[in-house]
Amino acid sequence: MIALGANLPSGGKPPEMSVPMAMARLAELVGGEVSMSRLYHTPAFPPGSGPEFVNAAMRIAWHGGAGELLALLHRIEEEFGRTRAHRWEARVMDLDLIGLDDAILPDAATRANWANLPPERAAQVVPDQLILPHPRLSERAFVLVPLADVAPDWIDPATGHSVTEMLAKFPAEDLAEIYPVPVAAE
Repeated sequence: MIALGANLPSGGKPPEMSVPMAMARLAELVGGEVSMSRLYHTPAFPPGSGPEFVNAAMRIAWHGGAGELLALLHRIEEEFGRTRAHRWEARVMDLDLIGLDDAILPDAATRANWANLPPERAAQVVPDQLILPHPRLSERAFVLVPLADVAPDWIDPATGHSVTEMLAKFPAEDLAEIYPVPVAAE
């Protein structure tokens, strides 16, 4: 499961164009079976951190290791001009590895520690290793809404909750802030 998002132009192209381009690039490099969500407008996270985002999700068939996939995602981000200066900043492209089948990395205890980190602390520290499934997935409607397009029944192996179940815990007013990007007429 891959979450994509951007809220700044990349190469002069707005996120409504650059996010689908990044999706196509990932599909090209991965080959094989790929499912892509619709594009969604979502509020910036954390609130007030910049313009609204365009978010999407992909489900891919991946036969390599998690570290290899993460390196590929970072490579695509760099192709679109991504630099990493501050945590949770406005960005030209963000590709996050949310989950890989039923993998819990590096182990259940480490993942649980990151998942239980208070939000203010999570805003300040960056893990020095890949944590899967994403420890804050259940808190992020901007990831879950697009993910529900491609993997509604995927179960987070750390919590036992499906994407649909996690999404159902959000108040309607939070979900109302997330809406599909209109499809351009041909």
